[in-house]
Amino acid sequence: MGCIGCSCSTGKDSTPGGCRSNGGCASGGCNRHNTYDWISALGIQDPVPFDTIEVSFKNGSRKDFFKNPPFTRVVTGDWVIVESGAGGYDVGTVSLSGDLVRLQMKRKRVRNDAKLGTVVRKAHERDLEKLDEVRKEEKNVLIKSRVIARSLGLNMKVGDVEFQGDGRKCTFYYTADGRVDFRELIRHYAREFRVKIEMRQIGARQESARIGGLGNCGRELCCSTWLSEFKSVNTAAARYQNLAINQTKLSGMCGRLKCCLNYELDTYIDALEDFPDRADKLKTKAGLAILIKTDVFKRLMFYTYAEDRGKLFSIHVDQIWEALDMIKSGQIPGSLEDILAMAPVIEPDDADEIEPDFENVHDVIQLPMEQRKKKKKKKKKRDVSRSAAAAVEKASQQDQKPKQGSNAPQNKTERRPDRPQQTQKPKAEQTDNTNDQANKQGGRNQNRRRDKRRFKGKGPGNDKE
Repeated sequence: MGCIGCSCSTGKDSTPGGCRSNGGCASGGCNRHNTYDWISALGIQDPVPFDTIEVSFKNGSRKDFFKNPPFTRVVTGDWVIVESGAGGYDVGTVSLSGDLVRLQMKRKRVRNDAKLGTVVRKAHERDLEKLDEVRKEEKNVLIKSRVIARSLGLNMKVGDVEFQGDGRKCTFYYTADGRVDFRELIRHYAREFRVKIEMRQIGARQESARIGGLGNCGRELCCSTWLSEFKSVNTAAARYQNLAINQTKLSGMCGRLKCCLNYELDTYIDALEDFPDRADKLKTKAGLAILIKTDVFKRLMFYTYAEDRGKLFSIHVDQIWEALDMIKSGQIPGSLEDILAMAPVIEPDDADEIEPDFENVHDVIQLPMEQRKKKKKKKKKRDVSRSAAAAVEKASQQDQKPKQGSNAPQNKTERRPDRPQQTQKPKAEQTDNTNDQANKQGGRNQNRRRDKRRFKGKGPGNDKE
């Protein structure tokens, strides 16, 4: 339990004294509830400095916010001396500074105008030596305090002891099932330790967070490293995840249910929506089938017969739904084998991948031939004589076209099925029509020229009388 020494020992050189690894543990247990100040690490200066800092005491077991006056000029990582609420001063490390403190205060619901302590100055060498001396006495004080509490017959357990930086005050953290009358206990403590005594009752989870330790997963406890808010854990979380209700396996170092039972609970609840609620027992002609276990993510339900439990059947959830529909309609399936044959079994996604064929691979890589599109040839321009004849034909075709807004089809190839197909006129008739249209056009132009002369006073209708 080297982590206990890491969490309880703080020296002037910030090296742990319990595990003798000199701060080299990979789990980061030498400082609990770390907050990485990336703005200070990158050397970025805040354009609008924030006058509040976060100070960590006893390697992160307790953190608080303090006002930072401009003359102190403390930054993240500095040892500082701050005011204590009960008189005297305390020594801690600046864990956050700048605008990140504003976000941390919002997260912990601390108002910006709250009454906070003030940073006195930076800690020098003598302050750190005195802090190291009082930290070394904490272990002996903890043992004596437990002996005194047991001799008085009090139903309580002293979990941790924390001295103030100046050594004038000592805080005892204890756990108890109910209320404890410790008035006589405080007198004994004051007579024995000659300091100001403060008693604080904490829960079992807070006690584990202060002491530290290793879980059965092999890592340091979540409550002592990063978990800051404790949510209630119920045995229903274990039932949703198909875990055996074994109190010894489900309990953590604090004696309560493990906090990690809530980590994957939402994923299991979402996956269980596709499973039937009342499928613990299935009625078949071969006998009553009972549910043994459920594989949530593979969507399999394992059944066996109540009278003969020698064989286990893994049935997909879709097949169970079909069996329940049959039972609801009044049809009873013959056996579990018949339920297995109702729908095809869905194979898992991790099928064997097809290996590529490397037999025809040569040293020289041959690229495929590029397929180019053939360019279309441009049409040759017609002669001027041909274009004149085409213009005459085009004019005749435009006269034959229907006007806009009519229901006649605009495309030449488009014909209505309800109208008979019109036969083309002979060429002689077409030429006569074109000549008549040309004559009409010539007459119109002659009338226009006559009106123009009359308007200018040159026409015959404008002669003086």
